Amino acid sequence: MRNLFLSDSYKETQLHALNPQSWLRVERGKLSKSSSYSPSSIESLIKVAEPPILTLFKPIDYVEVLAEIHEELESCRPTERSNLYLLQFQVFRGLGEVKLLQRSLHSAWQNATTVHEKLIYGSWLRYEKQGEDVISDLLASCGKCSQEFGLLDIASQIPAEIVETINECSYDIAQVSSTVVFKIKDEAITCERQKIAALSTPFNTMLNGSFTESHLDVIDLSENGISPMGMRALSKFSCSGHLDDLSIEVLLEILIFANTFCCERLRDACDRKLASLVSSRQDAIELMECAMEEKTPVLAASCLQVLLRELPQCLNDEQVIKIFLNANKEQRETMVGHASFALYCLLSEVAMNVDPSSDVTACLLEKLVESAVSTRQRQVAFHQLGCVRLLRKEYTEAEHHFSAAFAAGHVYSVAGLARLAGIRGDKFSSYEKISSIISSCQPLGWMFQERSLYSEGDRKWEDLDKATELDPTLTYPYMYRAASLMRKQDAKLALAEINRILGFKLSLECLELRFCFYLALEDYKAALCDVQAILTLFPEYRMFHGRVTASQLRTLVREHVEQWTTADCWLQLYDRWSSVDDIGSLSVIYQMLESDAAKGVLYFRQSLLLLRLNCPEAAMRSLQLARQHAATEHERLVYEGWILYDTGHCEEGLRKAEESISIQRSFEAFFLKAYALADSSLDPSSSATVVSLLEDALKCPSDRLRKGQALNNLGSVYVDCTKLDMAADCYISALKIQHTRAHQGLARVHFLKNDKKAAYEEMTRLIEKARNNASAYEKRSEYCEREHTKEDLQIVTQLDPLRVYPYRYRAAVLMDNHKEKEAIAELTRAIAFKADLHLLHLRAAFHEHIGDISGALRDCRAALSLDPNHQEMLELHKRVNSQEP
Repeated sequence: MRNLFLSDSYKETQLHALNPQSWLRVERGKLSKSSSYSPSSIESLIKVAEPPILTLFKPIDYVEVLAEIHEELESCRPTERSNLYLLQFQVFRGLGEVKLLQRSLHSAWQNATTVHEKLIYGSWLRYEKQGEDVISDLLASCGKCSQEFGLLDIASQIPAEIVETINECSYDIAQVSSTVVFKIKDEAITCERQKIAALSTPFNTMLNGSFTESHLDVIDLSENGISPMGMRALSKFSCSGHLDDLSIEVLLEILIFANTFCCERLRDACDRKLASLVSSRQDAIELMECAMEEKTPVLAASCLQVLLRELPQCLNDEQVIKIFLNANKEQRETMVGHASFALYCLLSEVAMNVDPSSDVTACLLEKLVESAVSTRQRQVAFHQLGCVRLLRKEYTEAEHHFSAAFAAGHVYSVAGLARLAGIRGDKFSSYEKISSIISSCQPLGWMFQERSLYSEGDRKWEDLDKATELDPTLTYPYMYRAASLMRKQDAKLALAEINRILGFKLSLECLELRFCFYLALEDYKAALCDVQAILTLFPEYRMFHGRVTASQLRTLVREHVEQWTTADCWLQLYDRWSSVDDIGSLSVIYQMLESDAAKGVLYFRQSLLLLRLNCPEAAMRSLQLARQHAATEHERLVYEGWILYDTGHCEEGLRKAEESISIQRSFEAFFLKAYALADSSLDPSSSATVVSLLEDALKCPSDRLRKGQALNNLGSVYVDCTKLDMAADCYISALKIQHTRAHQGLARVHFLKNDKKAAYEEMTRLIEKARNNASAYEKRSEYCEREHTKEDLQIVTQLDPLRVYPYRYRAAVLMDNHKEKEAIAELTRAIAFKADLHLLHLRAAFHEHIGDISGALRDCRAALSLDPNHQEMLELHKRVNSQEP
């Protein structure tokens, strides 16, 4: 899911003018050895903008909210499930859990009980999967149809109302003619009197009651808005119950006539006939107004489906916007049933992604507020609208909305109120507002980050340090500290500080800040590395608060760096790859892509690095570029196989690998087939096949980087098969060609051979070589004595606080030592910023152990929100639930 307001920190305009060229005065090839620089001259270059107020639902205790949602899902009516999954989606969005929020959205779609919910959530999922058309095409090439969120047959989803035929007559029918002629201007249409009378009570009263028309054979309907053609169609319908193929104009006049005379069956038939004719956005625009005015739900839903399938483009259409903004409560019910909140949630999210400060975004969020029914929905809606009003500098309105969200229980909205007080010059009030929350609620990292904005000196640094302690994923504290250190001319500490977060979270704004540091230090080689990594992640990225494209800055910096030949690039890539310098490897590949080298291979390597750096969207983009630039048919098939495999279509990925091998035996085709088979097959006998495939791969031409990976994988298979000597040979061979990660596999072999010391030493070699070595410390901890284990795991937490194993280990040790409160506190510390099933599972077990059944049950329910099918969690939940009083 997209990170709304991501670019806010780059839109700061109250900064000194910047001339990047002034930082690049050194003549090309004559790099300065001096690291001195003027603090005043870099003030504008490294100014860190205030962190934005995020448009996210951020409850104080997300575990409690997830548990409540899970409990409600267990007992609620089916019609309430979709709304609960939508709220769960909002929680996961606030936590930044992309896969989990997409699953919640999918659950909302699966549990939809109305056609309106189905088309809203289906359209939302389609919107989230934008750019994945290539995957559908690849699946189609494998004979698999991917139409999960295809067009709904709206008419079949909305049952027709059963209307009893009118057959009352207050006098002797034999006294009047069995036919009646309706005169419309100069034309006469003969109809069967009782068939027409049966259409509605008004007609029955007119033709069979005590009115004058009941005794007439000719009745003038010229002033009732229906044409002769429409009346003839109506007459046919009265006899057959079906409408002929008619123009939209005629159908509309029949519809209005049917409503005027309360002809429900005719109205429903017109509704469905018109709905079948909606095929374009213009059709939907022209017919939606009529649908809402005439209360025709099938037509309205059909129009809505067409409009939602064109997101986000349709929000640029003023006519479409008018439909969504001008609809009153009754019209919205016709258009979207009881799913107004879900609809405006979707529309406002799309609008915020396009332009969070636009009039359209603000107006759609007003509608979201209007549609909110529950307290939680009001929290989400008021807070989002407050954020947009703040961005638009509409401070009075923003304060009203933040106050409403805060009054409804959304504590995070106090950050908006504090910002507004600060904007008005009352920093003391801002400080007090946040301090009041800190003292009355469970303290969280964002609270101290926010309070730091309104304090100075040591107090500010204390708040920033506390923010990092409570939530090490917040980028602003690292950036502020690093920039402050740089101004004090302590470049070494400044770089160390920004590298702390870049070691576990690849943030564009942090990379940009480090780039600025390197410019100030005139280390153009390192600056070029960072700007090329930025361009790999986000080709359109703009730097210096949005005023300069990253590509322009790269051009300027590159003039001051000695150019590498193709051979130099390969040597640099081997060096960085072997030292596990993933950002450096990305930069080298970016530079190589400008040469005449085979681009398919390079984009593929790029995708592997991006996956390792936890950038799946950028990785998929690179993989698709690899496919586009494939030099041969068999190479293209391999990249298609990886695209399918990475998107969960393993069987189809295998098929592409086999198709590639049938054209030409190649390293990558065999490697893909072996990798996919090893990852998907639970059959132990498949190991022999995987070994054979990897051996075939190694016989094919390739470079050392990939052969090292294949040897490493082969060693892992041999370990699983307990062929330890053969595994060791593979790992040693991989190390000989500089595949550094093979140290980890070789350490495992030593350990399985009961040589713990050799395992420890092997991991120490990896730690010494690897640039990013948190995982190496974590693995080495398995081969230490307890005290050294604790030391290694403490280093892991410092290097990568998102790794959960160290918290679990420390908590387990504390529990063994009967320090239950400390054990639970250790897990709680990590759970506050990391939604992790294993952490919640362990804390639930600890709560059960000390007799805190309500705490255990809460953690079980929250964990099952993360993974509803986790067997151990289900068993623990069942056991704990049975103990609840």
